[in-house]
Amino acid sequence: MGFFKDDFYSTKVKRSSREPSGSWNRPSRWGRQNSALKIALVSSLASSVLVASLFYLTVDRPKSGAAAPALSSSVSAGYDTNEAIISAAAKVGPVVVSVINQTQSGSAKNEASIAEGTSLGSGVIFLKQKGKAYMITNAHVIADSVKLQVVLSNGTKKTATVVGKDTITDLAVLETDDKGINQVADIGDSGKLRKGETVIAVGNPLGFSDSLSNGIVSNLKTTVPISLNQDGVYDWEEEVIQISAPINPGNSGGALVNLNGQVVGINSMKVADTSVEGIGFSIPIDDAMPIVDQLMEHGKIKRPYLGVYSMDLSIYLDNKADSEDEAPSDDGDAEASPNSNGDDDDVPAGDELVIPDGVTDGAVVLEAVGPAKAAGLAFNDIIVSLDGHPISSTLDLRKYLYTKTQIGDTLDITYYRDGKKGELSVKLVEKTENDG
Repeated sequence: MGFFKDDFYSTKVKRSSREPSGSWNRPSRWGRQNSALKIALVSSLASSVLVASLFYLTVDRPKSGAAAPALSSSVSAGYDTNEAIISAAAKVGPVVVSVINQTQSGSAKNEASIAEGTSLGSGVIFLKQKGKAYMITNAHVIADSVKLQVVLSNGTKKTATVVGKDTITDLAVLETDDKGINQVADIGDSGKLRKGETVIAVGNPLGFSDSLSNGIVSNLKTTVPISLNQDGVYDWEEEVIQISAPINPGNSGGALVNLNGQVVGINSMKVADTSVEGIGFSIPIDDAMPIVDQLMEHGKIKRPYLGVYSMDLSIYLDNKADSEDEAPSDDGDAEASPNSNGDDDDVPAGDELVIPDGVTDGAVVLEAVGPAKAAGLAFNDIIVSLDGHPISSTLDLRKYLYTKTQIGDTLDITYYRDGKKGELSVKLVEKTENDG
């Protein structure tokens, strides 16, 4: 008997019920054709089931309880982001100005130059009051200025004056009349930024006014070393927002903006590494505004003053090692190191630096003035701690002084002089412009 009976799927009464028992009837031609058709249909159905089963067993499927993959929405998301960028740019555009600085030396470093003795930067209008408009910019943008102008987004030029500046934070405030200025920046909250968030940088790069670039927040808090007087020696560290949007010369002082059109940072070229492309840094607006408030009130930032000019002990040791390596190999008359026997009488105090064994970090005093001199600090003293906090460099000294102390505080200093450990206290006073 075959696998399929002719009447397996038939709804008719079986032929055997109508024929006498034991009789055999030869199938008709139609019956044979109908049987072949049924076999073909069933074979086709079985093949389909087999293929479906194999596909089910081999295809990758979500695990039990896992959500099914969502359909791509990149087209819609991209359109929304573009519209948000356009809207944010339109909102912030009128409050970003170009800053033209006519300098004394003709070399405002790191900024775009449009003529001999003239450089360009950017600024952000943040306040209008009593007929005046006020702008935030970078301190280095207005360095060595003789004459300052701001150019509004509509091309109007205005003479500007400096309300205050601070080289440590690289921030400054400018003032001009408010005629024709109808809008101020919407100040946002940089603390709410998220890594990967889209932002735009608006400014005056390379002299192209009202220019913008977009990118993402690469790092919410990046610490970068900077040179305060731009002499190539790093003497401060700045905590900044790292972004993928490049900050080019002339863009300094411009706005970093979120997609709501709110200013969340002040861009700075000063902290950028010119050897790196496609990266930028911005001073968080949460850090900038307290400085701006003090500049508006006092014209400067009031900081405690110690009165010490110093260098890193590690730099001294490196230079000394290099000098010894370069010395003639046949020089057998070189004196022993003054700290080899610890005898203070071998080397008069102040003539040569005496470094105790095991001391490799600290700040070497090059000159003590003001409060430090009055308290007894002297040339070649090696400062190793302030208030019990270890000091390994001049940068450590400055950061502790500016972030952990206040004017009028008494600072306890631990130091080495001629190889011997000492301690003294200094009362900090207010730093003035003449203190350098």
